[in-house]
Amino acid sequence: MTDATTDAAAAVSGRGKTPTWLVATIAALVGLFYAYAVWNAIGNLVETLRVFGDAGLTLNALGWFIWIFAALFPLIVWAAAFALGHRRAPHELLLVMLTGLALVAVFWLNVVAYTTLNSASFLA
Repeated sequence: MTDATTDAAAAVSGRGKTPTWLVATIAALVGLFYAYAVWNAIGNLVETLRVFGDAGLTLNALGWFIWIFAALFPLIVWAAAFALGHRRAPHELLLVMLTGLALVAVFWLNVVAYTTLNSASFLA
């Protein structure tokens, strides 16, 4: 395909190339909410270690896995959402990023519920 046919196809479909600054801005602004989820997971890990450490308890392998994965999961979802959406239209990128954020929120509620109700299962 020549450049003329590529430009004509983009004009007909209504989709041109999204500017890099717009992709970066959307990814960064929504990424701040993902970063908050990571920060929250690390904060809860530190608080869990402090509270249970004062009681003479520590985390077992399952406990470490839960809290480390809770911190890594938002990063993984952000990367997947960015990979899926960065070549799409700006509104589609935003929707993919927000959908990933909703997935992170549901995961976070599951982690909080599990760690609240089953704290004895991840303590050594």
